[in-house]
Amino acid sequence: QVQLVESGGGLVQAGGSLRLSCVASGSTFSMDTMGWYRQAPGKQRELVASISGLGYPNYADSVKGRFTISRDNAKTTVYLQMNSLKPEDTAVYYCNAPTRRVPYTWGQGTQVTVSS
Repeated sequence: QVQLVESGGGLVQAGGSLRLSCVASGSTFSMDTMGWYRQAPGKQRELVASISGLGYPNYADSVKGRFTISRDNAKTTVYLQMNSLKPEDTAVYYCNAPTRRVPYTWGQGTQVTVSS
């Protein structure tokens, strides 16, 4: 059973930076494509960045050039470096494996709040 634990969120002013971490227990981490999602109040959860097991990243247009996803397979951890944050980036951020037919059980997420 894979457990996902997100951390690193907080309150930051517009233009600031945060680095999120997601530790994923379980032996298949190195093979999974991992992704960061976010869900703002009243909106659907959206995938903002993903990274393959070999380290190839993809980004939603809304974060391209500002966010960087990376992973450390030895630590079974995926990171999201968020720069030039905007108020519209405010959301709860989650990680999961977007190419799995059945997602892993969602973690508690980490709140990111960007003030203008």
